Amino acid sequence: MSAVADPRLVLRDEELDAGLELLMLAEASLWAGVDAGLEAEAGGLGRSHWRAAFLLKRRPGLGVQELAHITSLSKQAASRVLSDLEAKGLAEKAQGELDGRRRAVSLTAAGAAFEGRIAERLRGQLARAYRTGGLDGVTGTRRILAALAGGRTKTGTLG
Repeated sequence: MSAVADPRLVLRDEELDAGLELLMLAEASLWAGVDAGLEAEAGGLGRSHWRAAFLLKRRPGLGVQELAHITSLSKQAASRVLSDLEAKGLAEKAQGELDGRRRAVSLTAAGAAFEGRIAERLRGQLARAYRTGGLDGVTGTRRILAALAGGRTKTGTLG
């Protein structure tokens, strides 16, 4: 997704600040959906647990270092989150194929169900927002968000 920037696009600080404000408000709205789902779960898990479960669904075999990198958690915090998921039977670790020290983590069936119940709420929010933006808005939004995510995206999954 390395589209050439249009040199005619000149953004003033006011426009950029308005975009930052909208991103923060959208994030707060999405996390409110996650929080409501977590309250219904009654498992004592938090946002980081759901986020890790979501990323494990999208990227099975993720390890502690990769999770720490893409979420900006410390390695210690990422390890704790994955250990919590494993202790609750939502994730399982397997020895890495190339490096025996690496522990690849994947969701169990219970973990996939946990992730899915919460993600369903968010997919509804996102679908409503995409419909508001129209067909061109979906592609443009994905390009913008992928550019903001930088090297954290998986190649080929954002198209």
